[in-house]
Amino acid sequence: MAKKIDQNINQDALSKVSYALFDFTKQEKTFLIVICILVSFAGIITQNTYIAMWFGFALAAYSAIANDSIQTIGTFIASNQQRKWYWLWLFMGLIFVATVTYSWIVFDGDVSYQRLQVPGLDKAPESFVFLQLAAPIVLLVMTRMRMPVSTTFLLLNVFTYKGGTIIDVMKKSFLGYLLAFVIAIFVWFMVERFVKSFLKGEAKPYWYIVQWFTSGILWSVWIMQDAANIAVFLPRQLNIYEFLGYTGFIFIGLGFLFYLKGDRIQSIVNEKTRVTDVRAATLVDFVYAIILFYFKMASNIPMSTTWVFIGLLGGRELAIAYAKSSKLKKRKARIYRAYTLARKDIIKATLGLLVSLILTLIINEGVRKEFIQLFGF
Repeated sequence: MAKKIDQNINQDALSKVSYALFDFTKQEKTFLIVICILVSFAGIITQNTYIAMWFGFALAAYSAIANDSIQTIGTFIASNQQRKWYWLWLFMGLIFVATVTYSWIVFDGDVSYQRLQVPGLDKAPESFVFLQLAAPIVLLVMTRMRMPVSTTFLLLNVFTYKGGTIIDVMKKSFLGYLLAFVIAIFVWFMVERFVKSFLKGEAKPYWYIVQWFTSGILWSVWIMQDAANIAVFLPRQLNIYEFLGYTGFIFIGLGFLFYLKGDRIQSIVNEKTRVTDVRAATLVDFVYAIILFYFKMASNIPMSTTWVFIGLLGGRELAIAYAKSSKLKKRKARIYRAYTLARKDIIKATLGLLVSLILTLIINEGVRKEFIQLFGF
């Protein structure tokens, strides 16, 4: 009898999974067709280095900004939903142009603020393999599934030819997560417990000016960190035509993203506590910008800004949950919700890291040998 019940439970679980998979393919039919076309095209052009370079760049540009948009312009979009999308686009788009132009001029054609000059990433690809072009396609799929994946891990790792560089990037990223988590707990606990009037009533008009200013700074600092994830497909020094192609494509892509209001991955920001309030959004952006700027000044080693961001949101949710509830039962419920949200974000980000490491080990024989020696396999 018990065996029969177990069989029925397993059959029910299998049928639910099958139905969910069928439902996803039905809802995302057009998207999956586009993915199949992109995969096929990537396989065809892999041997043509020049076409593959720009094809990979175009995919990386859209997929990286679409996925990472929740970190920088996510709270900006959430708290400015009443404003026309094109004003938001022009503001952020022109900041992007100014930021990369400065790097291109000062660093002799390098738009990555020297993030691609570290050993292991300093050589531009002279040829491509299929999996390198497939990496941004994988990122597109994960973005569609609302997964906050580290574009640094997924896009940079597949081009890294030194295992030590990958480990350095991981160390810096995990340190960023811990630092952001601790700082967020301290800042938001102090705000929620002692600054009682911070989120009371309607926000004064000057808050919108402060928020736009803060969001602009954050966006610029983020570009200094993550422009490398997109430029990794291109030569390390861009001529004027390559620079115009790089800048123009991303500028237009930003407009499309603002038109879609952040697309589906925006839900990761929207589900967090009070991010639509301009004051809360400003505080998130301000703390995040300071942390990113600190790591930018610390070294030129790239890092995953995604891990810093989910650490910031996770610590913020935990601090609000603890400081906001006076009753033990309510506090436990809020803390459990905060823990659940933080765990979900970590699991998704870790999945992206594992995918990037698998792709890297398959593609790069040198990295594979280094990891074998390092771990004694």
